[in-house]
Amino acid sequence: MFFEGQRSGKLPSSQRMAWRKNSALQDGQYIEVDLVGGYYDAGDNLKFGFPMAYTTTILSWSIIEFGMDMGPEIFHAMAAVRWGTDYLLKATSEPNKVYVGVGDPLADHNCWQRPEDMDTARTVYVIDSQNPGSEVAAETAAALVAAASIVFRESDPVYADVLFNALAAASIVFRESDPVYADVLFNRSVMVFEFADTYQGSYNTSLGGAVCPFYCDWSGYEDELIWGAAWIYRASNSTWHWEYVARNILWLESSKGAGVGEFGWDDKHAGIYVLLYKDFLKSQNQHLVPYHKKAQDFVCTVLPESPTKSVNYSHGGLLFKPGGSNMQNPTALSFLLVVFAQYINENNQIVTCNNGVIAPPSRLIELAKSQVDYILGDNPLQMSYMVGYGDKFPQRIHHRASSLPSMDVHPEKITCKGGTPFYLSSQPNPNLLVGAIVGGPDEDDQYLDLRSMFTQSEPTTYINAPMVGLLAYFHAKA
Repeated sequence: MFFEGQRSGKLPSSQRMAWRKNSALQDGQYIEVDLVGGYYDAGDNLKFGFPMAYTTTILSWSIIEFGMDMGPEIFHAMAAVRWGTDYLLKATSEPNKVYVGVGDPLADHNCWQRPEDMDTARTVYVIDSQNPGSEVAAETAAALVAAASIVFRESDPVYADVLFNALAAASIVFRESDPVYADVLFNRSVMVFEFADTYQGSYNTSLGGAVCPFYCDWSGYEDELIWGAAWIYRASNSTWHWEYVARNILWLESSKGAGVGEFGWDDKHAGIYVLLYKDFLKSQNQHLVPYHKKAQDFVCTVLPESPTKSVNYSHGGLLFKPGGSNMQNPTALSFLLVVFAQYINENNQIVTCNNGVIAPPSRLIELAKSQVDYILGDNPLQMSYMVGYGDKFPQRIHHRASSLPSMDVHPEKITCKGGTPFYLSSQPNPNLLVGAIVGGPDEDDQYLDLRSMFTQSEPTTYINAPMVGLLAYFHAKA
């Protein structure tokens, strides 16, 4: 992951980006709320709570599933999670209220400034009982409780033999000096979920142009409510939240989302079916048992040989869906494939699609690995789409801080339009955002290394988050 905003002090100095300085240290101050920290969105200087919460959820899920494969890097993965949860706790500090955005999107997009220099309005956007936003509130609840489900051994906090504890939520110990952190996360998650469920509605309507067209909720908020309840159940074995899933599971059939093949910051369908697969399989509620097949149906939407495939593949083999920033699709869906492969392997099962197409766990792993390999350089351009990895990678990414000279090199302030020449320059970015994965090539495997082609050249945290678990898994299996 790449860190944005104020430094946390939790990373060793050798792991920090020396070309970044503190920024946005007054966020929320004008309304007397501390909203310092968190992740900026993609290459902008804005904070959007919906994708940020999703990023945090998936980072936690990566540790839950693949933490034992991370070796000493577990410390950095946990730091990335806590960087998100610390901010989300601030954003949910008041009952029936969630601060879901910081910064004026139109003003920010009109400038090309370093975060350290930005002087556009740091407008704060909030949902409450009168202006609900169930999707972002429920995703925030999922992020908090997923983080609370990670267990660190006090005897080895750096390597951290990570386990998923489904029966004793909030037993996490991030550091010996802060043993109550998981309790705070879990309790806050339950509170925020109750708010999301009690005051149902979409933040599209409540906040209008503040979030749309940037991070509109196209799939409806019902999938996030199921997702949030599912995570609280998985973390605590809460009967109430399991019954909530059972009562409302039909929402997934009737919501606006495209169904079993979708998973990302907006649509949680496939993620829900995979997350609860084993619970559906063993459920005593006959109404729920058939839903275990939905996870298999998801696999059939991405297998190239499946007759019910709903994605495309480039000539070079990259999974592709319509819309911008495509790399979020192969990373998120590959993550689900590997998680699900482990689940069905534990239960001695295989996936069966229409027309007799059969896929054992190894086939799911193979497909996911092909996507990871493509991203890291096994593609027609022989280009790694992870900055700093390999001999050939994107040099002109759509990212303000990376593309502008650092404070050390250029201590004078860069104004709103003062950064435009750097944006338009054909020169490589002066600062490497090491580890960031960009939006990626088009469906013909072509990549224009231009800052202006933001659908291709802009990195996002929600592209990176699923790759954390994937890379840990494949590294351990190499």
